[in-house]
Amino acid sequence: MKKIYIIGAGGFGREALQWIKDINKAENRWEIAGFLDDDVHALDGYDCDYSVVDRISDHVPAPDEDFVLCIASPSVKKQIAESYKARGASFPVIIHPTAVRTDFSQYGEGTILWPYAKVSVNSKCGAFCTILSTDVGHDISIGDYCFVAANTTLLRNITVGNGVFIASNSVIANDVTIGDGAFIGMGSIVMKDVPAGAKTFANPARVMPV
Repeated sequence: MKKIYIIGAGGFGREALQWIKDINKAENRWEIAGFLDDDVHALDGYDCDYSVVDRISDHVPAPDEDFVLCIASPSVKKQIAESYKARGASFPVIIHPTAVRTDFSQYGEGTILWPYAKVSVNSKCGAFCTILSTDVGHDISIGDYCFVAANTTLLRNITVGNGVFIASNSVIANDVTIGDGAFIGMGSIVMKDVPAGAKTFANPARVMPV
């Protein structure tokens, strides 16, 4: 059995710990080794049954170790993933037992599906995507290093570029394309294409000055 380390000991990482425990209850897959975080005091003041065992920057991956990357920022996530993969690190797909998936859903390495997330038929998540408790409709392509927050709806036939952050309670309409590195603000109703690097807010969503 492999050990698994959670990279990032913030709220995201502490939630991931619980989801890994839930996976282990259904299928005993990993020995939980603890957290990696450059702030060794990141868990101070929180109830948690695992500790920060090493710094992200110091840890040397071993063949018997898996990692789950619990960083919300797409750019920081990419930086850490590339650094760890260059040292041979393994990032499994983490799918909570309550998540809904189909025979024709696809997931890249390091993807995380939170409780009650749904990725429908012929939809694809790239590497290191984080899909919180949210609804991804059919025929959708989500690029690498994206973060899709809870209570978001992606309807159908949508293309999301690499490194996109979609905040909670957003709705992405049919046939929309979101460019690389875009930020979709909380509660945005996106009815038309969003350029690469743009930030949107409001209903209907408007591109704001960067």
